[in-house]
Amino acid sequence: MNMQANVRSAPVMSERRVSLIGAVLVAIGPMSMALYTPAMPEIVHAFGTTEAAVKLTLSLYFAGFAVAQLICGPLSDGLGRKPVTYAFMSIFLAASLMAMLAPTVELLIAARFLQGVGAAVGWAIARAVVRDLFTNERSARIMNLMGLILAAGPAFSPTLGGITMELAGWHAIFVLMFVVAVVIVLIVRFAMVETVERDLSRIRPKALLGSYLKVLSSPYFVLSSVVLAGSVGTIYTQATILPFILMDRVGLTPSQFGIGMLMQSGFYFAGSLVVRPLLGRYGAFRIVPVGLAFIGLGSAATAIGLHLFEPTFLLVMGPVAFFSFGLAFVLPAMFTPTLAPFPNIAGAASSMSGFVQMGGGLVGGLVCASIGEPVVAMATVIPAMGLIGILAWFAWHRLPKPAAANKVHAPPEQPLQ
Repeated sequence: MNMQANVRSAPVMSERRVSLIGAVLVAIGPMSMALYTPAMPEIVHAFGTTEAAVKLTLSLYFAGFAVAQLICGPLSDGLGRKPVTYAFMSIFLAASLMAMLAPTVELLIAARFLQGVGAAVGWAIARAVVRDLFTNERSARIMNLMGLILAAGPAFSPTLGGITMELAGWHAIFVLMFVVAVVIVLIVRFAMVETVERDLSRIRPKALLGSYLKVLSSPYFVLSSVVLAGSVGTIYTQATILPFILMDRVGLTPSQFGIGMLMQSGFYFAGSLVVRPLLGRYGAFRIVPVGLAFIGLGSAATAIGLHLFEPTFLLVMGPVAFFSFGLAFVLPAMFTPTLAPFPNIAGAASSMSGFVQMGGGLVGGLVCASIGEPVVAMATVIPAMGLIGILAWFAWHRLPKPAAANKVHAPPEQPLQ
């Protein structure tokens, strides 16, 4: 009897397997953004359009990503994680072909919106699968390993995008996105195990509304999501303005821009390496203030440096590197509490959290576009978002922890298997 109970309680996938699959799923969103950014100034000239119109291709990508989060996560609670992944990745594949063949910037904007819709499934499903199988420090370790692997893709994506554009034109970037999406579908098909039972009652409108109301009524969830919106959302906001600062103002070529962006992803990767042993020694939550200190330093340096001096590569990317390094200390802890109190509606909780994060990037990008001047926008909006994230953490930290979330703060468990 005990042996049977142990078999039933054993996760259907190991931590390492979940980490690898989750990282691949999560990567499709940032990679689709990072591959594209080196081409943005060139697309302005290719379509004879304005910077504002091309920035809209990225803002609408964020919009599609954010809105679709609210749909794909709850659908996966009722229909299963794998079928919903297939459906949304099909949208991404079709949108990639549409973008590659787009004859006008208007159609490119529409294609990028649909790409965001399709890519949203990776973020929602990856986090929901982690919550289906693991909690507390095991969940934080998985999030950290996912972050390590995730950093590798976006780290090299701008470089790959810049080189691809210079060798084969901006259309080829969407061919790369198509190929990556096909690989993801194959991995889900052959490596991922379904983690929820089909239950259509969970996706009835009344049940869905009830799930979202339950999630949004929790200050513990809302504030932890705002912490992520002010940190992760800042990375997405920067993506809308860094190409125009570094290429148009600083004078980098697309390939140089891609290589330069390694400072962002590279420092996040380095931070994740530093964090990994600290998780076992101190736990995820005790190291968050260290990350917030780096985020505060990066925010302050951005505000002061870009308001007082002409932009240079180091003046722009140095603070970005500090911000990214600090982000690695924050994410493993803050991803977990957004889901921990909601074991039966993990997809809905993951979706709403993702919506808030991407919504932060979308709002930040739109504010930057309304300011117009990219240097002034970065010097103003990025520090403001960092400050919001820091203040939200202090408010969240004072809250009483929900019973279901107290497990998150338990001592570290056995090593990664």
